[in-house]
Amino acid sequence: MSNDRTTQVSSSQRDPEREQRIFTFKATQLIWLLFGILEALIALRIGLKLIGANPDSPIVALIYGFTYLFLFPFAGLIGSPTYGSMVLELSSMFAMLIYALIAWAIERTVWLIFYRPNGPVVGTTQTTTSEHRTTP
Repeated sequence: MSNDRTTQVSSSQRDPEREQRIFTFKATQLIWLLFGILEALIALRIGLKLIGANPDSPIVALIYGFTYLFLFPFAGLIGSPTYGSMVLELSSMFAMLIYALIAWAIERTVWLIFYRPNGPVVGTTQTTTSEHRTTP
């Protein structure tokens, strides 16, 4: 008769706050991405107005129409110098500054509410022993 004894030891570590930190990181990335796209479109609008782009062009009309949704609260806030068909939209530049501050405030608020610092790592060790008996 022989005895075969097998022992298996497995250890695992988990950080209970890891998922919360990942969520916070992804949420802040999304905030910066969305506001970054908005800022880029407003900057593109400023550039198109500055070079006097044809507003009847479909892509220019699309950019002007979309950015107008975000710029109408700032319309007429500051005078826009013009020279022929070229326009320097100073109110759009001011709007970019305001939207950057709003993005920063939202990102910091999300971070303050949801971020969890690194805490203690929880370790788990599991030991399994099995015995096999064989008879001759």
